[in-house]
Amino acid sequence: MTPVEIVGLAPTVAGAVLAALLVWLLVWTVLYVRADRMMRASMRQAIRVRSGWRRLARMQGLTVTDRTPTALAQVGAGVNGGQGKRPEPRVVVPKIRVRSDRFGVEVRAQTLPRVGLSDYQKAASYLADAWRCARVSVLPDGPGTVRIRGVRHDPLAASTEHVPSGEVPEVVSRWALGLDEYASDVVVSLAEVPGVTVAGLPGFGKTSLINKLVCDLAPSPAVQFAVADGKASTAAEGDYADVADRLFSFVGDDLAAGNELFSRMVELRRARAAAIRSALGVRNMWHCGPRASWPLVVLIIDEAHTFFREHKGSDPATKKLAALAAENARLVEDLVKKGRSVGILVILATQKATGDAIPTFIRDVCPVGLSFAQKTIEAAVAALGEDIRNWPDVSPVALQDPTYVGVAVMTVQGREGFTRVRTPYVDDAHTARIAAETAHLTRNPSALLNGTAGHGAEAA
Repeated sequence: MTPVEIVGLAPTVAGAVLAALLVWLLVWTVLYVRADRMMRASMRQAIRVRSGWRRLARMQGLTVTDRTPTALAQVGAGVNGGQGKRPEPRVVVPKIRVRSDRFGVEVRAQTLPRVGLSDYQKAASYLADAWRCARVSVLPDGPGTVRIRGVRHDPLAASTEHVPSGEVPEVVSRWALGLDEYASDVVVSLAEVPGVTVAGLPGFGKTSLINKLVCDLAPSPAVQFAVADGKASTAAEGDYADVADRLFSFVGDDLAAGNELFSRMVELRRARAAAIRSALGVRNMWHCGPRASWPLVVLIIDEAHTFFREHKGSDPATKKLAALAAENARLVEDLVKKGRSVGILVILATQKATGDAIPTFIRDVCPVGLSFAQKTIEAAVAALGEDIRNWPDVSPVALQDPTYVGVAVMTVQGREGFTRVRTPYVDDAHTARIAAETAHLTRNPSALLNGTAGHGAEAA
């Protein structure tokens, strides 16, 4: 193509570029008009981030000076017979892609030689100021890329509500907890998990968190639930009244009834261990996943200290209670330590996860632990481990304000330190609706193993 032809195409190319720009502007305007107030603010923020990035990157030292001339510059020098001016060093600015949502912006930035993850993390506080964000986090996002998350408002301070869809979950081992402090989804895998501990002061979200899990998994016939509620005598009295129809077994605060339930669960664990090879063809249920004929069995022990607390006294009644508590601890230890491969998950909830509430030989083998607000650092350490002392800014002791009802602290795989999570509230009406719609799926796992119908709930 001759230079004249190239010049002749210039108006056509310019027109195409202008047309594309106008289409983009039209789409952006439509999205902006249809967005709510928070989303509009984020869209304007995204424009500021893009337009100011080159200048901000230079100011924060997130650039690299490349002193090697480009191929084009070398050709230019050759055309001038080597007498031309030496090409100036180039300042290379990382490329970015910006996405906005209701809470702020998400920026995926390129790494460069000598500008890596640690450099972005050091600049996080300055980026927060420049972008007018409450906080900014920087995480790896694959080779050569980092993910910079900026939020204008604290997602933890705003309560959220969850409306269960009633749809069958694609993966029953996926537990969607809520949003972290950067408004990112926090999801925990329950596959290969034998136990979960949930601690926190009364009224700060423990039961609502568990009810959400039940509501999300209840539409699946591959999950069955049992509850031992240490703060109620019957299902109608406690926090699990609305999901009672979806439980294959429920016991209240009676230690003997709890002991009977735990004994039946251990018998189920033993029967499954004996039958798993012939029934599933594997040694570990998670190698093929739960199914209606071999469901994931979730045992919820709320106010767990009721069933494990040591009773001191020499009278016959106290001795009997002490023996039951010790036996309960032994049975639940069996489930937590041996139930993983056969598809039994134990969730223990209590106010303080100290050794007298949940025996350490049970608590310390539960790989997933959460804590809502706590009054003392000792209670936080019991729930989350000694390392929480090194992270005072995210300690559950700082969550005692009513604003943080529903906020929990936990460790998340792949993240350093501890993460705060805003768990959503589930209205009792939604809980009752889901339980009523899925009550026909309730089966006794022991009856399934024996090949009998096994429908409905048991109560002790």
